Amino acid sequence: MTTTSEFFDNVSRPVWLLVGIIAVLIIGDVDYATGQEIHISIFYLLPVAATTWFLGRSTGLVFAAISAASWFAADLFGGHHYSHPAIPYWNMLVRFGFFLIVLIVLSRLKVAYEHVKTLSSVDPLTGILNGRTFQERANAEIERARRYGHPFTVVCLDLDNFKAINDRFGHSAGDNLLRLVTDIIRNNLRITDIFARVGGDEFVLLLPETGQESARTALDKIQDRVTSQLQEAEWPVTLSVGAVTYLSPPDSVDSMILQADSLMYQVKHGGKNRILQELHGG
Repeated sequence: MTTTSEFFDNVSRPVWLLVGIIAVLIIGDVDYATGQEIHISIFYLLPVAATTWFLGRSTGLVFAAISAASWFAADLFGGHHYSHPAIPYWNMLVRFGFFLIVLIVLSRLKVAYEHVKTLSSVDPLTGILNGRTFQERANAEIERARRYGHPFTVVCLDLDNFKAINDRFGHSAGDNLLRLVTDIIRNNLRITDIFARVGGDEFVLLLPETGQESARTALDKIQDRVTSQLQEAEWPVTLSVGAVTYLSPPDSVDSMILQADSLMYQVKHGGKNRILQELHGG
């Protein structure tokens, strides 16, 4: 289910601009109509805050200027009298300065928010997705496959003899190996593929709109690249792979990972360094 945050994040830039302009015009019109007795000026912060958060600091700056000018116009044409003609202009600058402070604070909060959001979704060692985020993305892919009837393939990958690397060379060497393998695999994926680390040396991969033959071609390429580059680097490590292609979506992400994981362990117990595939729903 789409959350409120996701809904607003998916609103296009032109729509946000239109909504912001309409909001400023409505607030300015109401501000002018209510005169000096009723103050609604704080509502000018709404379009400034919204455009800053969703469209960035530069757009928020433009709306801060527009809002300050609209506030100025409502005061000027609403019959507000000042003891000096420069006072309304001074007030406009002060209001603009206030909006500026708000948008600077908001823009910095947005940067911090995005940083925390990224940290919570990726594996800190390899920089790819973590297991929780994979679950979310895979759930979305299952729903999409159910809606459009497209096949997809889920893959579990495990490094053979990885424990021996940690035992012999230390965990720092093991970490470097994991980063290397991650980079090799990531460089041989499409932008639409979903790749995550779910354990020490265990990875999971989801290939959207990918049938059994296409998946095999992609996995053969990945295994060849991993094997050749690890041999060049003199790492005595290979890759065991289990893959399930779904023609009809599974009941859950956990069930499909369990099936691919079972195939991967069959490979590890049967000699390692192979790919074992299965077709589901055919």
